[in-house]
Amino acid sequence: MSKFVLKPFQFGLLCLGVALIIILIVSTPSLSVSTNSLPIRIARPTWDTGWFQVEVLKLLLEDLGYEVREPVTRTMEDFYQDAARGDIDLWANSWFPNVRHYHEQPDIKGKVEAVGFIEKGGALQGYMIDRRSADFLGIKSIADFKDPNIAKEFDTDGNGKAELVGCNVDWSCAAAIEHHLEAYGLKDTVEQVQGDYSPLMSDALAQYQEGKPILFYNWTPNWTLGTLQPGKDVIWLEVPFSSLLEKQAHFKGRTSIANLPGCGSEPCNIGFPTNDIRVVANTGFLKDKPDVRKLLDLFEIPLADITAQNALMVAGEGENADIIRHAQKWIQDNRSQVTLWLKLAKDAGITQEKLLPQQKNVQSQEAEEEVGNGTSNANVIERQTLKVVTRRFEPFVTYEQREYGGFSIELWELIAKEMGVDYQIYGVNSIAKLLDDIKRQEADVAIAGISITSEREADLDFSLPYYSTGLQILVTGNTSGKTPNLLSQFLSAFRSPTLYYGIGGFILILLVTAHIIWLTERHHNSDFPHSYFQGIWEAFWWAAVTVTTVGYGDRTPKRPLGRFVALIWMCAGYFVFAFFTASVTTTFTLQELQGDINNLEDLFGRRVATVTSSSTVSYLQNQRIAAIEYDTKEEAFLALQSEEVEAIVYDAPILEHYANQEGKGQTQVVGPVFNNFSYGLAVSLNSPYRKKINVALLKLIENGAYEQLRHKWFG
Repeated sequence: MSKFVLKPFQFGLLCLGVALIIILIVSTPSLSVSTNSLPIRIARPTWDTGWFQVEVLKLLLEDLGYEVREPVTRTMEDFYQDAARGDIDLWANSWFPNVRHYHEQPDIKGKVEAVGFIEKGGALQGYMIDRRSADFLGIKSIADFKDPNIAKEFDTDGNGKAELVGCNVDWSCAAAIEHHLEAYGLKDTVEQVQGDYSPLMSDALAQYQEGKPILFYNWTPNWTLGTLQPGKDVIWLEVPFSSLLEKQAHFKGRTSIANLPGCGSEPCNIGFPTNDIRVVANTGFLKDKPDVRKLLDLFEIPLADITAQNALMVAGEGENADIIRHAQKWIQDNRSQVTLWLKLAKDAGITQEKLLPQQKNVQSQEAEEEVGNGTSNANVIERQTLKVVTRRFEPFVTYEQREYGGFSIELWELIAKEMGVDYQIYGVNSIAKLLDDIKRQEADVAIAGISITSEREADLDFSLPYYSTGLQILVTGNTSGKTPNLLSQFLSAFRSPTLYYGIGGFILILLVTAHIIWLTERHHNSDFPHSYFQGIWEAFWWAAVTVTTVGYGDRTPKRPLGRFVALIWMCAGYFVFAFFTASVTTTFTLQELQGDINNLEDLFGRRVATVTSSSTVSYLQNQRIAAIEYDTKEEAFLALQSEEVEAIVYDAPILEHYANQEGKGQTQVVGPVFNNFSYGLAVSLNSPYRKKINVALLKLIENGAYEQLRHKWFG
């Protein structure tokens, strides 16, 4: 083999090719973001109905190749100040034109800017009523409520004024509603009902389902419109003319909407200016990251999708993990659109040379660490009036007549009395928002039905457990202590499908056997007549007396094939008759043993109910127990009473409360508590109130007040 020797010319070409490859590798921009890039700092608003789009945006930025820190919660004003300073990079919750004045402030102007439109012109506010009342009473405008006869139809407290579910006292829309009542001459016939919006609207929804009229303020996106469909269930009310608060007076031209579903006028003047939902980001941040700017230009989520997610959150899927899961599913469902966004964003990053990571100001990074997730707990100053955050979670937290009650609230009242402190309570939609308010020290104490977990303990402090519980089983049962008589047991057995399945199966087998023996004997045996109906009847009789051993000899097969069939039937008949006997016996036994479900093992193969979106669903799945899911616990209770299901598995205290109240005498809780967990009061890390709460709680346990309260609510 001859040696391969490069000539000088060939060697030069080789070196030139290698050099060109190296130059291309070094000079070609990467499709992914530099690993040295500082993490993106994203904020979310104090209202949890805006957290979904933040989580979607976070996932998209991560798909683009960036590291993104966990969202921090900010008020509108704090976000703009932090974004202008460069301590926060962006958020996805600015409503324009409502926030326009922030962009004009001297310390903010030119330092932040809006990018893209998550929703253009679709963020609405206005007044709604149920369609039944609108059609029956001929209501199209809020001005129709000047008529006292119409107003009294929406009056539940007897003062002659229609009750309008309005805004929380500290919301800006509360002042706008009062302004409208004054401007449209409605002060004498309409009153704004103020409290916590979410439970007030839950009550209004319950009234609607009972066929009662409702009048309420609403906005989009909002969870209510995931249940009450405009045009079908509710309608928008127009206003007689535009009348805005002084600071928004120049937006009068934006209150009329064309082609608004659920409004009888065209265009429909809803009385509030329409809003765009947009991302706002630090200007320097956008300049450094053209790929992010392009993504934000393209990023949008339909209002219907936000509304649907909000409805899930309010219905029980309100953990932070739930909201992240909703965001992941949205991206999965819209993968083709998302893929296009990411491609265009990366292309934008390639066409413009990025700034070197070293140009990032180290001081900005230090400021980020200083900002963190809220004020340092070392600087906590005890408030004279504690702020207590809660969430509707019956029977621990109820909301009736615009006041919170329930076991947890009454327990807190006793604890506060022992501590000698004043407090004010406010409610939120989700457990994620409740815990976030504590983490940010927006509230001092959280109480509802808050499970103490290792994950939560890492960010918060908890009191001693005040209720140890878990899952339990609810069944129907005779809890009155009386033994049902024999006749009632006998009659109830005939209502059981099992009995009729057994009888029907037995008759069917007899008919099949009768046809076989008739076909083999009809031509040569006078015991089985040739005519069909008479012959089948005689054959059926023969099959029945043979299998029951009631009698033999009156009719017998004579052909060899017939005798062979008869022999098989005599042997098989023992098993057939045993099946029939067992079916009847089982029916009567089950009627006598109504309490045969006593523990988790008894649920296999039974009709078991639980509540959708609860932790019980996953627990039963892990136990390989099939469950029928109902949207609410009330629907599950109704299914148990109507015998659609045989048992309910759910949180033990809720089942105990039902068995002790609405279901008393008809239902009972059976078996031990399983999948145990404990509830506690949540406070911020190093809170000065934790020890005082624990001391007060122990005193209530020692003096018997706690046990009296527990017995009152759970029996």
